[in-house]
Amino acid sequence: MASVEHCLYCFEALAAHLEDRKPMTLAEVHKSWAQYVRPTEADTTTASSSSSSSSSKPAKRLPALRRITEDSSSSSAASSASNSTLSLGPDTPATSTEEEDDDDSSEEEDEATLTESPLFVTWNTLSPHDSHPSLRGCIGTFEAQPLDAGLSSYALISALQDTRFPPITARELPSLEVAVTLLTDFEDAADALDWDLGTHGLRIAFHYHGRRYGATYLPDVAVEQGWTKEETLVSLMRKAGWVGRKERWGEVGLDVVRYQGKKERVGYADFKRWREWVEGGK
Repeated sequence: MASVEHCLYCFEALAAHLEDRKPMTLAEVHKSWAQYVRPTEADTTTASSSSSSSSSKPAKRLPALRRITEDSSSSSAASSASNSTLSLGPDTPATSTEEEDDDDSSEEEDEATLTESPLFVTWNTLSPHDSHPSLRGCIGTFEAQPLDAGLSSYALISALQDTRFPPITARELPSLEVAVTLLTDFEDAADALDWDLGTHGLRIAFHYHGRRYGATYLPDVAVEQGWTKEETLVSLMRKAGWVGRKERWGEVGLDVVRYQGKKERVGYADFKRWREWVEGGK
């Protein structure tokens, strides 16, 4: 599953490139983030004095950053996901407080041990006058990448080489948000409709008038756009370049691969706070 650290690392890769400096490594970002969100001694004292419950948890630094991991599943970036580009490669139930702690630890361990994955990096522009992010670049790959090299590479590729947009410049950084999606559970669909809205992303391939076409949508696209399965498939075929009549989409033989993936996102303001903390040597 994508994490806040993965997003910070992508921002770090782009910012370092634009500022002509050496970026932090993914391992350094992980270590720094763990220290950054670690409860301070003052936090622990306050939490202990405000409650006699043995299960009380101290607050962590900068609640706004903690919110990123809690609220990301409810936030939307429809334009970025619906216009993602790929680099062609080879083919819970409620728990108690104690159980939640165990789940959090398990998830952190999984993130720490994950070393490679297919991935997409999306850049969005956030406008103070519009609640919906605007796509600024999105490129990924279905071929598993080492996360340290893959995330930094695709952070730059999607920011600087998405041919739909001019390269991102340093002055744009404050208006940006980055989203990372790590892809999992690739399966051949039994037919074009053998997938679930909100769960699966799609990769399609088909031949039409002697040409081969292909395109993908990430798992959150259809729900964010409010599409049915049929509407999703027609839109995806259009994205691939198909120009047939939409009511006849079913006559085209589609090879469909479904996959899953959870997206995490971080805005520049949160990246900047963390980066200033790093530079301050705290």
